[in-house]
Amino acid sequence: MMDKMQVKPSIYSLKYSDLKEWLEQQGEKSFRAAQIFDWLYKKRAASFDEMTNLPKSLKEALAEHFDLTTLKTIVKQTSKDGTMKFLFELHDGYSIETVLMRHNYGNSVCVTTQVGCRIGCTFCASTLGGLKRNLSAGEIVAQVIKVQQILDEIGERVSHVVIMGIGEPFDNYEEMMSFLKIINDEKGLNIGARHITVSTSGIIPKIYQFADENLQINLAISLHAPNTELRTKLMPINKAFKLPDLMKAVKYYIDKTGRRISFEYGLFGGVNDQVEHALELAELIKDLKCHVNLIPVNYVPERNYVRTSKNQIFRFERTLKEQGINVTIRREHGHDIDAACGQLRAKERKIETR
Repeated sequence: MMDKMQVKPSIYSLKYSDLKEWLEQQGEKSFRAAQIFDWLYKKRAASFDEMTNLPKSLKEALAEHFDLTTLKTIVKQTSKDGTMKFLFELHDGYSIETVLMRHNYGNSVCVTTQVGCRIGCTFCASTLGGLKRNLSAGEIVAQVIKVQQILDEIGERVSHVVIMGIGEPFDNYEEMMSFLKIINDEKGLNIGARHITVSTSGIIPKIYQFADENLQINLAISLHAPNTELRTKLMPINKAFKLPDLMKAVKYYIDKTGRRISFEYGLFGGVNDQVEHALELAELIKDLKCHVNLIPVNYVPERNYVRTSKNQIFRFERTLKEQGINVTIRREHGHDIDAACGQLRAKERKIETR
């Protein structure tokens, strides 16, 4: 699997400032950076040779130093609701998932930041087989580019990005931050900061660091339980980063940024979906500027959890609303395909998830 190691970095890993610096080192004019970014992110060039307004010597230098990361599409699934799920192969043979979700407010892409995951949540297929490696910023950017190329065919664009795919984004913090700056750059994909959401399972030191970045990007916390005991059962990370300390970090983030935080709460039948759980959750977050996103979980064959009934989902939502909590039920996407995070990779690439 590791025979085809990539030796050149992806040009998609370069922020605009990085590219300008590289060009200056090559003795090139800095205005070439704008031309290259235009080819990469506006024209979506598939090779350096397509960059016709660049001198031949510069195109050769680019090809010598960088790869235009190309993700090979192994599987593409399309749901009745328009959701598309992709399994992409990387240069070293590993694979990752990316999802396009169609909303009435635009097209949202869910990207992956790691090959596998070390967090070990007991309900998630992404963690099967553990963590293999981190993705480079360019490999994350390339996921958005691949989806955008498909949308180009119908005259649409990626308007929103969520970092909620395979992996824990804050475990790959520096590459994730480069990715965010590249797709937010008006010379890049120009995706508005408020249209980007990062989700974490609760890496507390990185929550403080992210708050201090002073960005307009949204932050979501995968909570899934209203108390320490139950959260530890569902999410072993709670042993290292305990719920009370997580709530302190969340409060710091809200106070520092002034932004509302989202709590992702997956509902698992008979586990965390009872009225008493809703009341306990409301008590936990009642003083925070926040929103709860209830997630009817997709069934994962490798896990033992079952879906909460619709009546119970509505009962849980109603209980939270009665307690003054801002809550919505996430619209389901791709229910008729391998929609659960990591599920397609686990099914198609069993060698990676052992």
